[in-house]
Amino acid sequence: MENIDEVSAVKIAFEDAMKNNNLTIAAGKIQEYLKEINNVVLNIAVTGETGSGKSSFVNAFRGIKNNEEGAAPTGVVETTMEAKAYPHPKYPNMQVWDLPGIGTANFKPEKYLQKVEFDRFDFFIIVSSERFRANDITLAKEIQNMKKKFYFVRSKIDNDMRAEGRKEKFDKDKTLETIRQYCIKGLEGQGLGLGSPKVFLISSFDLVHYDFHDLEETMEKELPDHKRCFMRGYTPPLERSWRSSKCTVC
Repeated sequence: MENIDEVSAVKIAFEDAMKNNNLTIAAGKIQEYLKEINNVVLNIAVTGETGSGKSSFVNAFRGIKNNEEGAAPTGVVETTMEAKAYPHPKYPNMQVWDLPGIGTANFKPEKYLQKVEFDRFDFFIIVSSERFRANDITLAKEIQNMKKKFYFVRSKIDNDMRAEGRKEKFDKDKTLETIRQYCIKGLEGQGLGLGSPKVFLISSFDLVHYDFHDLEETMEKELPDHKRCFMRGYTPPLERSWRSSKCTVC
């Protein structure tokens, strides 16, 4: 059910059956939906320059520590030499891809997307541990030209907060806003057509604070309907609707 037209057809048929109070047909459509939805895979690509913390982000997104079994390799030098998928432990239909560092000898921005087979990804997360550089901008433009979604993540924000926290007049909120605006201003006027680009401030070692939850919510909202449930820990929308209607009828 990768074809969104098929998903829409099932949804329309289900809604028609519910309007006509034909619970037998509606139940059949739910079974069809649940069967096919198991074949849908959500592919999330994580990229950025070498040393940006993208592999740590891949692990954090999956709820895995860097030293745990099944974790993406991390290090101070480039450890990712080819695109590799890592399944989410809780959501088997979700694959988080660790892509090679952009701008390295083998992965120049202009040919990067072709080399990593961009078509298989639902969206890209572009990670930087400082300001977003020319390679990040070039990649974002290429992704945009190919009608794909992308998100900017400013990583290692915990390091910045520790460093700034040593100052006498440290203000957490002001510091975070300063970093955010610094990143945004570096992205503005780069021909991305985004107005004021949204930048998510993330620590891969502290997902409770900062913008991790905001990033998850934003990605979920912008996914197609048939893949949105993989960003949630609960029942797909059609099944929820069916259960609610069934209880009402009973």
